[in-house]
Amino acid sequence: MSAAAAERVVVVAARHRDAVALVAAEETGAEIGVLCVAEDDKDGRAALDRALAEAARRGCRVLGAPRTVGTQEGGSAATLLRELRALRPQRVRLQDPDPVRTGYDRARDVPVHDEPDANAATALDALAAAREYQVESGSPVFVDCRRAGADERLGTASTLRYPQTTHWLTEGFDGRLSAFQPSAAGVLRWTQTERGGAAWQGPELLPGPRLMPGLRVVRDLQGFPHLFALRRTGLKDGGDDVSIVHATQYRTGRPLTPWRSLGSPNPGHRHKSREVGFPAAAFDATGGLVVFVRNFGHSVSYRYQGADGALTPWAHLGGVRVADELVTVTTAQGEVELFARARDSAAVVRWYRTGPEGTWVEDRAVPVAPRPGSMTAGPEPGTLVFRDLRTNEPCLWWPGATAPVPLGGTDGTGPITGVRGVEADGWAYSLLIRTGSAGACAVGAYAEGRADTGVWWNALGAESTRMPSAARGHTGLVTVATFTAGTQLTLSHRKSHSSGFDFGHWYTA
Repeated sequence: MSAAAAERVVVVAARHRDAVALVAAEETGAEIGVLCVAEDDKDGRAALDRALAEAARRGCRVLGAPRTVGTQEGGSAATLLRELRALRPQRVRLQDPDPVRTGYDRARDVPVHDEPDANAATALDALAAAREYQVESGSPVFVDCRRAGADERLGTASTLRYPQTTHWLTEGFDGRLSAFQPSAAGVLRWTQTERGGAAWQGPELLPGPRLMPGLRVVRDLQGFPHLFALRRTGLKDGGDDVSIVHATQYRTGRPLTPWRSLGSPNPGHRHKSREVGFPAAAFDATGGLVVFVRNFGHSVSYRYQGADGALTPWAHLGGVRVADELVTVTTAQGEVELFARARDSAAVVRWYRTGPEGTWVEDRAVPVAPRPGSMTAGPEPGTLVFRDLRTNEPCLWWPGATAPVPLGGTDGTGPITGVRGVEADGWAYSLLIRTGSAGACAVGAYAEGRADTGVWWNALGAESTRMPSAARGHTGLVTVATFTAGTQLTLSHRKSHSSGFDFGHWYTA
């Protein structure tokens, strides 16, 4: 596959010093432009100059000196929109629009933050500008927000405010594939024209509310994809309300159901509702849906929707305070379990129950320490995959195992996903997919249920600007997908349905 064109990235920050970490996150040869809303002092400007010089040494192309755009007539969002029109970004890097509080001033009924208020305000203005630019230009714009207080030493994926979208390539009821991605203006969808074919339609901007730039894709028992996201709306007395919303695709390539609000555990409060975490969801063996979210108190709340459609009120899971990183897994018996990274330590907490009417039990004896942003459900029922906090090596664990199983491949960053039931020479294998060295897409395979026997990793020759994904169709065909040249959906099919793990040439949708 020929080398991909450089991705054009625009960094938007309140001041020059606030852009330093965003610039440092660019590890590849991207084209970088920087916009600052306010002027900074000499030290702040010098720090950004050094970050841009270092980016140039990494092979990035700097698109001129940082611009201080100020707040001209029409407001910050309008000013930023004019700049985005000139720079034509494919991706925008922003600060945290909703930083987690470090305390709470009960006398004033307001949260306390380490981050200046201008950082979140600039991020929201820039997101509004990026939405408008994408709608008027018709070109996809991906958005990455840096989580306030993140540790850059753990890699870019560990600093993201919203989780990377996993399992975003999915087969529909008719056997055709769909690809979903969050963007500045909402959810983008690509649709395979014929089952197993190389022709695709898209990207299509799906109608719906203004969403924050994150997306969770979950399949139900019938294989229909369900989408979960966060929606921000203004409150009459000022401030914003953030709620969880949900939509379903029942027919491939056809409109989604209307986005339905699931509310939030802290609705209507101009400060508390803004701190709701990103939802995790799963279906149990009865067809019931469980949705989890981190609440303002930094514990977990959930709602349950039975197969009959009845939705319970938000309920609270007590126990350890957690970070905004929740992962659901479904066991072989069809029970849903929740894993959450602890807020104040490297630990992971598990909640489980027996049946929809069972009581949730907290398990603090999970022997894993993951890198932030790396946990996801494994390809086999009841398994958790993550990157080790110390070594960055992918590992797999399941309840009852005394220790994680290392999977090899310490390069790369972010989550590892995969599919099971891949037949090869009469044996069933689980296939893993991840980013590798310099963002290259890599696949690995191991005998199903025997990750301890070793994983064979192979680079697939395509660099990915987003988290790669894989899907196994009901005919057995395995497809891997990634994004090259910034926003270009690129795919490859396994050459054989029944032998080897070689993939064919890459093609663009």
